[in-house]
Amino acid sequence: MILTISGLPGTGTTTVSKILQERADMDFISSGEIFRSIAIDLGLSLDEFGKLAEKDISYDRQIDERQKELSKTKDNLIMEGRLAGHMSLDAPPGKKVLRVLLKAPLDIRVRRIMQRENSSSSFKFELDKTKTREESERIRYETYYGIDIEDMSVYDLIIDSSKFDPETISDIILKAKACF
Repeated sequence: MILTISGLPGTGTTTVSKILQERADMDFISSGEIFRSIAIDLGLSLDEFGKLAEKDISYDRQIDERQKELSKTKDNLIMEGRLAGHMSLDAPPGKKVLRVLLKAPLDIRVRRIMQRENSSSSFKFELDKTKTREESERIRYETYYGIDIEDMSVYDLIIDSSKFDPETISDIILKAKACF
């Protein structure tokens, strides 16, 4: 089975995916961590790298192709990333794929991002930065793939992560996985 965990920055996709990896003994690949590591390797901030990725599709394609290939070859995999649910639509016939979307209000997501990154910037600054990043991604996904990131119709399960802690969210997903 493949579990895809998608959501905007600050929804808890990586945290939940890591809990699921441990509890379900599944392999795990994170497109966000790959994206961040490429930005670091290039000496760029996420904003700067996002702008570069808007102009050069090869960065997104590299990450996406890796996820697609793994979804075809692995039987027990968690794919975490903004487009993981969409990328798994190419999974071979008969392969079970449970597509999960985590969501949360923007202000909560920004506070989580600030805490995760130990940001000393103002809330307004981080809010604007998050909006800029999300708009950059929205443009790339629409331009490169024709995907409307706000279309939730590909997901089997949508969870508001502001209502539950990561352990409870993991419990919900594991229950759904068992019934799938």
